[in-house]
Amino acid sequence: MFFKFIRAIVRVLLAVINGNAHYQNQEKLPEGNYILVAPHRTWWDPFYIALGAAPKQFSFLAKAELFKNPILRFILVHLNAFPVDRDKPGPSVVKRPVKVLKESDKSLIMFPSGTRHSSELKGGMTLISRLSKKPIVPSVYQGPTKFSDLFKRTPVVIRFGDPIDISDIKKMDKDGLAEVEKRVQTAFDQLDREIDPNYKYIAKEKNTD
Repeated sequence: MFFKFIRAIVRVLLAVINGNAHYQNQEKLPEGNYILVAPHRTWWDPFYIALGAAPKQFSFLAKAELFKNPILRFILVHLNAFPVDRDKPGPSVVKRPVKVLKESDKSLIMFPSGTRHSSELKGGMTLISRLSKKPIVPSVYQGPTKFSDLFKRTPVVIRFGDPIDISDIKKMDKDGLAEVEKRVQTAFDQLDREIDPNYKYIAKEKNTD
């Protein structure tokens, strides 16, 4: 209930601030639970992605530092967030989302690149997908990466892709993980081209907004 309430508030706020969001290929989102992955390009792209996949509810991973603030911790916990120690990720980083995917009606949003300014994919999504037996669904955000540009009604586009099949990859060794990462990155690149053939995201060392 809290997740739905917050999502409704966010929907109104983003409509007032920007009001120029477009969601494409929503019909590709599967029934049941899944792992929705995307390259992390802004701090607000998770909100747009969750809005585009509504009415599905989600859990997600958040850096442990955010849970130190009691008010923020309350909000994150009730938004189905799991704390992640990026320096020392423990088994719970995989176990908890797998449990939620298998035993609840909530899917999972992940940004396998880890940070907004990284293009390197991580293997966590692969392990969670394999253990939970839930599909990986790619998505991308194209739109303003500066908060001030949201107020200019710069178009925001969220596009979803076909679920990525990894059933043929038998071993999750170095080569297997590399193949999954390759397929996910290929899906991201394809979705970006489908929105805008000339689009290129330029990662920044710092975001001062």
